[in-house]
Amino acid sequence: MSDAKIVQSGALSALDGFRHGFGTRQGGVSGGIYATLNCGVGSKDHPGDVSRNRARLAASVGADPGKLITPYQVHSPTAVIAEEPWDRVTTPKADAVVTRTTGLAIAVSTADCVPVLFCDPQARVTGAAHAGWRGALGGVLEATLHAMEEIGAARSNIVAAIGPAISQKAYEVGEDFEENFLRDDDGNARYFTRPSPGSKPHFDLTGYVEGRLAGAGAGHVQNLQLCTYHDSDRFFSYRRTCHKGEPDYGRQISAIVIAG
Repeated sequence: MSDAKIVQSGALSALDGFRHGFGTRQGGVSGGIYATLNCGVGSKDHPGDVSRNRARLAASVGADPGKLITPYQVHSPTAVIAEEPWDRVTTPKADAVVTRTTGLAIAVSTADCVPVLFCDPQARVTGAAHAGWRGALGGVLEATLHAMEEIGAARSNIVAAIGPAISQKAYEVGEDFEENFLRDDDGNARYFTRPSPGSKPHFDLTGYVEGRLAGAGAGHVQNLQLCTYHDSDRFFSYRRTCHKGEPDYGRQISAIVIAG
């Protein structure tokens, strides 16, 4: 049994034969600014504590800790197919993982970016994507759907759940940021708002991810609409850490596994 606290999607929970969880910062062993369920191997937290936290997260989705894998995330549009666990040497640089291997818990690490978990219940294919603004704009979501199709999934059958991420209210961006999205598609204007006249734009990252998934033909998309920045009791947040002047930050991981 695991002490790790997770958040679940009703859409994914309704599917038989799969287990999943969007990680929180609760139920781990780390202390200080990493309290308590820091699963970020890239943080400066004690490696032993991170390993124990990841084991707890794995247990929360019914997986063997040795079969919980996350890619080396680089804010790319790259999705890879996993057939077995990898180690630190063989970990690919990518921002999405898909599999049809039973018992392999694929996961992504986030601390404001969007975690998306995918499942085709008929083909028994799963996916996990890390969608920051660069990856989402660059096509990581579409790449995930395509990679799932490569191993048997049908796009119209895929259920996608958008987990905890920074909300539009907390995500102030620059004018050049907004212009970058408008150059790509002027319809992206709907994802920006200004709280008051003359203020900087605020970007709806989860709304943008939801729109990209719907536009790409995903069968069903659920947005949990949970904010990592404002919910400091439950989630780590990179931007909140920066605003507080802290030296580092924890990461939560979100995982999905095909049950045996």
